[in-house]
Amino acid sequence: MAKDTVTAALILIGDEILSGRTKDKNLGYIADTLTGLAIELREVRVVADIEADIVDAVNAVRGRYDYVFTTGGIGPTHDDITADSVAKAFGVGIDFHPDAVAMLRERYGDAEINEARMRMARIPDGGELIPNSVSWAPGFKVDNVFVMAGVPKIMQSMLDVVAPKLERGKPLLSETVPAYVGEGDLAAGLARAQDTYPDVAIGSYPFEDGGRYGSNIVLRCKDRERLMQARAVVEKVVADAGTSDTAKAWS
Repeated sequence: MAKDTVTAALILIGDEILSGRTKDKNLGYIADTLTGLAIELREVRVVADIEADIVDAVNAVRGRYDYVFTTGGIGPTHDDITADSVAKAFGVGIDFHPDAVAMLRERYGDAEINEARMRMARIPDGGELIPNSVSWAPGFKVDNVFVMAGVPKIMQSMLDVVAPKLERGKPLLSETVPAYVGEGDLAAGLARAQDTYPDVAIGSYPFEDGGRYGSNIVLRCKDRERLMQARAVVEKVVADAGTSDTAKAWS
């Protein structure tokens, strides 16, 4: 029987992300993909290329969520330490995977294969390969942890292979109530609505439209009847607050 809720965490690995040198483009793609599969991305961490930090991050989330995805740190250079770190997190060895070696030899040939490139064939014991149609060097899966490349195009090719095999949850339904009212005028009523419908996530997201300020009140729930009941309450909150064309900023 399918689970109502399937959860995930994401670990973005790399000094270049933390320094700002590389602008992450993977989070949005992964979040969109998981949302489309009704998998709830509950946590995102960014960690440096430090073995202890990667080990701690993997071990902190792999038991809390159904799936964990990592990006970055599986290339050929000295600071690509994700594979070794994941092996250490699971307490297993790491060695050259024969299928990964074959992939790299087919890609580079004996003339261009070298020690650095062979590093990309080192997979934790028991790991399952994730194919890479862009540059051939594979990612891998250990238990519920999916280890993927940091380069967006390569990561996307890996996730596109992984996604159809993931367990899906019950879809999260969404309704949006627009309100041209300052958030401060809505806060008390929205708090009461949230208390009345604790199973419905209610969020307020400010916007500016041609000099007019307001908020989109977004409601999310897996039960349509409860969702629509909560929407009716939120619509009344907005109506009672009135409409202000002179609301300043998002106050």
